[in-house]
Amino acid sequence: MPQDFLTELSRRPIVFDGATGTMLQRFGLKPGGCPDELVLKEPELVKRVHRAYIEAGSDCVSTNTFGANAEKLKEYGLERRLREINVAAARVAREAAGDVRFVAGDIGPTGRFIEPVGDMTFDAAVDVFREQAEALKEGGADLVIIETMMDIKEMRAAIIGASSTGLPVAATMTFDETLRTVLGTPPESFAIMASSLGADVIGANCSLGIEGIYKALLAMSRVVSTPLIAQPNAGLPVLKDGVTVFPASPDEMAAYVPRLAEAGVCVLGGCCGTTPEHIAAMGAAFKRARPARRRRSPGFTGLSGRTGVTLFGGGFTPIVIGERINPTGRKALAQEIKEGKTAGIRNEARAQTEALAHCLDVNVGVPGMDETIAMRRAVFAVNENSALPIVIDSSNPAAIEAGLKAVDGKPLVNSISGEEKKLTKIMPLAKQYGAALLALTLDDNGIPETAEARFKVAETILNRAVAIGIRKEDLVIDCLAMTVSAMPGSALETLKAIRMVKERLGLSTVLGVSNISFGLPGREVINAAFLTMAIEAGLDAAIINPMNKTMMDAYHASCVLMNKDVRAERYIKRHQDSAAQAEPARPVASEAITLEGRLRKAIIEGGEERIVGLVEEALNAGFDPMKISNECLIPGLEEVGRLFSSNRYYLPQVMLSADTMKRAFGRLKGEFKGKKGKPHGKVLLATVEGDIHDIGKNIVATLLENHGFEVIDLGKNVTAERIIEEAVKNKVDVVGLSALMTTTVMEMDKVIRLLKERGIKATTIVGGAVVTKEFSEKIGADEFGGDAMSAIEKIKRLVKG
Repeated sequence: MPQDFLTELSRRPIVFDGATGTMLQRFGLKPGGCPDELVLKEPELVKRVHRAYIEAGSDCVSTNTFGANAEKLKEYGLERRLREINVAAARVAREAAGDVRFVAGDIGPTGRFIEPVGDMTFDAAVDVFREQAEALKEGGADLVIIETMMDIKEMRAAIIGASSTGLPVAATMTFDETLRTVLGTPPESFAIMASSLGADVIGANCSLGIEGIYKALLAMSRVVSTPLIAQPNAGLPVLKDGVTVFPASPDEMAAYVPRLAEAGVCVLGGCCGTTPEHIAAMGAAFKRARPARRRRSPGFTGLSGRTGVTLFGGGFTPIVIGERINPTGRKALAQEIKEGKTAGIRNEARAQTEALAHCLDVNVGVPGMDETIAMRRAVFAVNENSALPIVIDSSNPAAIEAGLKAVDGKPLVNSISGEEKKLTKIMPLAKQYGAALLALTLDDNGIPETAEARFKVAETILNRAVAIGIRKEDLVIDCLAMTVSAMPGSALETLKAIRMVKERLGLSTVLGVSNISFGLPGREVINAAFLTMAIEAGLDAAIINPMNKTMMDAYHASCVLMNKDVRAERYIKRHQDSAAQAEPARPVASEAITLEGRLRKAIIEGGEERIVGLVEEALNAGFDPMKISNECLIPGLEEVGRLFSSNRYYLPQVMLSADTMKRAFGRLKGEFKGKKGKPHGKVLLATVEGDIHDIGKNIVATLLENHGFEVIDLGKNVTAERIIEEAVKNKVDVVGLSALMTTTVMEMDKVIRLLKERGIKATTIVGGAVVTKEFSEKIGADEFGGDAMSAIEKIKRLVKG
């Protein structure tokens, strides 16, 4: 039964198995074909792998179904056999495990990005993962383990899909040496999201060796109390005697296990390169080293975006929720939302982020339009322009759900109340999508006048939330700031209610501060004074305008006086920055107001909506098309590359800029009329034979085209002979090869040898998750690709010679 695994986990540490692919290779499996289909073609071979790990001491074995989802099986024409493959895989694992060990149904990524980075809808992704998880459950899996995810939104979909089976869910993402995923997500952001969605075990696997996995898990342990799982590679792969090997020995990995236990790891397994020998040594060390006891609750509220995290309550510094993405009283923004445009929303997101807000409230309620569509569009726009967590602000359940599907990470829903219709319609949405809830202290009888009555509403909401499985720390109470000019004693009642909620319920608190001064002159003065009083009373989050100097001065000063700003560091930095900005500007033309500057800025910011209009404006002003391309657009994309290299931009921003560039070139295409010079060079790209992974290659192809290269993309699972044939036929300058699997990387060596043997002058560059610089050098590649932006710069150098 599902609870058996969690019960056992509560009693003792659990040891998982190691790499399946590594062992299949050891037992004689040749590259090619669908690895997941082996449970139908050679079930005894798969069972042999499971038994080897069980004999080594594994308490749980994972099914051979990492790529057995509909999207991956489609590559082999096997999507109609999905249920058959997954059911069979679970039964094969069960036969090996018997009744005393656990079977984890293994789920990997789809190989596609979800909107807006890719073209897969969130609902479609949830359905893909639900379908596979249900088949694994039917086959007898005790739990589901989701592995090697790179996209936080895909991980959200996978957890939701897998959780629908009622099985326990373990979830792991893969991080690079910067402790970020390919799309820029840090361990803390993933941990907060996955924990709130109800994942029973969370952690990291693949890409990194055991030391890197330790660092990622240590970061997770600081923000959540969920049990942790570690599944490290046996080091980074190297080429030895023509074979790809992982260098970390069983003893080397076992020596590091006590540190994992100290970080709170209670489930330990292995990923690429680990063998039964590794699991035997690591498992023995793990069972000797008692995992550190984790606190039952983090005691604070955590929100996360794709790349950023915000913590508040529980003694943390109060936060600012930026309120400016709201059409109320703002005709221009309301009109833009009606027209389906997002330039104003994007600008507000960037401006409030630069003003040091901690979260961004998103409200798109405009009469006479579909708020559901507008919310989805707005959340996408904010995600693309800010790392900050989002507050989904609506009273419409459909619009809230649209925002919850569109958001990256863990948002805050604004709002529910003690009103029965909101408790029954909106509260379950927060539970389903792993969101925190902002709760107003009013009910079906209206807004209570006294602090005691508001406290009772808060208590009722808390009881209802806990009853459906929402954690206490995911409830944030708004004690309501009433208009003091109409209700003179209301400010004191609000402050009293904040204290009661903090002291008696231990909940985080939030307040829309500016309501207090409505109808009075000099509103900023009243608002600032009230904000200071509220922070003293225990306010954890203030919904204000972060670009209002008076309010932000009051906020920072209050944090110093309440000892919430250690050594007044934030306060001092704010004033240093203000002083620097006050210095006289140099008498030069502003980059932002020149047409060239606006074109560059549109590329840098991913201004898809405005780029074609700007190109039109430049053409009408007499700009030569080549000047627009070479002096405005390309420099903008180069700046994006610099921002990516300095970890200020991540892949979603890069792809948005690339799409903006495509639109610009689409308009310019007809204007060149023979003026456009030759491409910088011809580049052939291919994922090698036996490998169906091509996300990284596709990103490189898009960026190369935007940088002026002609790209011949042969796709995935391409034979060495075809690569050679197309390289000769197209007279390419560079051949770029991609591989993600340890079983296919040696195909790169084959291609490079054939190129050299046949005297083909094209230079070579290789990349992929398991490819290292050392490996690229050993197989004789001219360059190691690294990340997508680095690969572009290296290809430029290769072409220049």
